[in-house]
Amino acid sequence: TGLGAAVDAASRGHSVLLIEQSDFAKGTSSRSTKLAHGGVRYLKQGNVSLVLEALAERERLYRNAPGIVAPLPFVIPSYHALDQPFYGIGLKLYDLLAGKTSPHPSRLLSRQSVMERVPTISPKNLTGGVLYYDGQFDDARLAFALMLTAQEHGATLRNYVRCDGLLKHEGKVVGVRATDTESGSAFEIRASCVINATGVFVDCLRQQDEPKAPPLLALSQGAHLILPRAFLPGETALMIPKTDDGRVLFAIPWHGVTLLGTTDTPVSSASLEPRAREDEIEFLLTHAAKYLTKAPTPSDVLSVFAGLRPLVQRGRTQRTASLSRDHHIEASDSGLLTITGGKWTTYRKMAEDVINHAERVGKLTPRPCRTQNLPLNEAWSEGDIAWHIENTQARTVEDYLARRTRALLLDAKASAATAPQIADEMALALGWSPDETQRQVASYRALAKDYCL
Repeated sequence: TGLGAAVDAASRGHSVLLIEQSDFAKGTSSRSTKLAHGGVRYLKQGNVSLVLEALAERERLYRNAPGIVAPLPFVIPSYHALDQPFYGIGLKLYDLLAGKTSPHPSRLLSRQSVMERVPTISPKNLTGGVLYYDGQFDDARLAFALMLTAQEHGATLRNYVRCDGLLKHEGKVVGVRATDTESGSAFEIRASCVINATGVFVDCLRQQDEPKAPPLLALSQGAHLILPRAFLPGETALMIPKTDDGRVLFAIPWHGVTLLGTTDTPVSSASLEPRAREDEIEFLLTHAAKYLTKAPTPSDVLSVFAGLRPLVQRGRTQRTASLSRDHHIEASDSGLLTITGGKWTTYRKMAEDVINHAERVGKLTPRPCRTQNLPLNEAWSEGDIAWHIENTQARTVEDYLARRTRALLLDAKASAATAPQIADEMALALGWSPDETQRQVASYRALAKDYCL
């Protein structure tokens, strides 16, 4: 959300600084289900406006980041007599809402066609299915495209700079206090407008601004498992819209592996490194076994990861699945602008909305949004550590193996084996001492261990 806002503001010609407490896309932004989607399941909730907005933004992602976001076919299998007509009608409505932006229309599939597209699907009681298309992407890769684009338009972005608090003058927010966590140096940053785009941490900054501010968010955790490609060998994803406990299950081909997700588990506190719970892992393995010919076991899991959703509370509910996926913007009495909620697919619209607000709050000269048709900078250098240190601010072994490559997510154990080599190369470029190089390896291996079962 912050990266998108930086692109929007900088491309309008505003002066922009973005600070990030850890690495860019460290948390939830690199741990999504890797889908740029219109939200077909939100139709069931009756949230047509959100679906329309997300479908429009999905189409812009196809156009503005074609090397990162692409259409992916999905099959919803039918195991009961009414499944096919029920889901078929819903997906035709999805097509209708997408209009000309839909890459391909949905269609009904025979039992044989489903098995050809998803060779490992369980044939027991299978009667057919429905084929539809949505978007797939690499979330961290898109985050860095936004970073490079923002810089291209004059923004300054710095990772490992933590916001420690707000600067105020006569009751109004005029900047932030910050610390460079690598050097330990503290400093102050003055700004016409401060945007709190801290995801699951927005309430922390809101309550520094207004100690009595009620919490805005209810947090939900989504866990994912990575399995070998053999569990889903084709190029078609599998979607189970309603498991026996009412949740959605995806099996998706991604970077040569199978991504299995997700869960919707309420959590009480925010963390940069959330961990999948045992019951979440059991849910994913147990339900995958119901729909695949080969039941995955813990020994098959290459990596397990979790991300937190910043869901906006609108009334009291115990079910995070029922909370809004819309985004929310508010300005406090002191002028702190907070944006939260939403999802990856709608990041650009979120950015447009919050920068429109920032122009008013900061009394800036209004300028038109330019991002609807702004191609993102997709420059990338696969495997070139020096390039990433120079261009994407890679500062740690984790930065490189978790987000510049996706090695941590694709195979956590194998990625740990490469850590010494990566550390040696980074040490040459960053001037690490032997002790720091060893510390980096040990830190990464401890992290990778938590991604293994």
